[in-house]
Amino acid sequence: MFELLSTFFMGAIISGGLIIAIGSQNAFLLKTGLTNNHPFAAATVCFVGDILLIGAGVFGVGALFSVDSVWGMGLSIGGAAFLTWYGSKALKDAIKGEGKLTINEEEAPKATLKATLLMAFAMTFLNPHVYIDTVVLVGGVTAGLTDHLRPWFVAGALFASAIWFYSLVFVAKKLAKTLNNPKAWRVINSLIAALMFLIAAKLITDVWMQIAG
Repeated sequence: MFELLSTFFMGAIISGGLIIAIGSQNAFLLKTGLTNNHPFAAATVCFVGDILLIGAGVFGVGALFSVDSVWGMGLSIGGAAFLTWYGSKALKDAIKGEGKLTINEEEAPKATLKATLLMAFAMTFLNPHVYIDTVVLVGGVTAGLTDHLRPWFVAGALFASAIWFYSLVFVAKKLAKTLNNPKAWRVINSLIAALMFLIAAKLITDVWMQIAG
């Protein structure tokens, strides 16, 4: 049970760390919530996108290679390298303390449902970094997981995605003040950096144990 729960939380931490970072998708969702431009529809498109992309990473890329194969180990090492870089970037941002997500409610006029859905789709699927973060990175991280653990990772990742996306649009007015505060982002980025480093260390440890075993 501990192994299942730890995999669930690993998925939640990685997914949360990747999507919480300042980005155009978060800015769009926050603005959608502030202006009440079909917030539920926008958040749902982003969430469904994560279901498809994370699923492709875990059950596609990650499942192609066995836990103890050379390619599987290589993907795990690649995932650890990416997490280390990502954590270093977050740590650098935390030290600078300049991060903020500026939203001007007046800049977003009322949009139609179709326009909101199209914009949410574009923010989710037309950003190449999304595929690197979800399909490639998640595939690398989960290459070392056995088949019975992968659904738990996906569940944790999607849990974090759902909490974040729907919170952004439905608690937008409260979150806007926090996300516009550089001090808050200093704390957020510090936590992201620490968690990314811990998971990277775990991946390297798992690979080392496979080699030593």
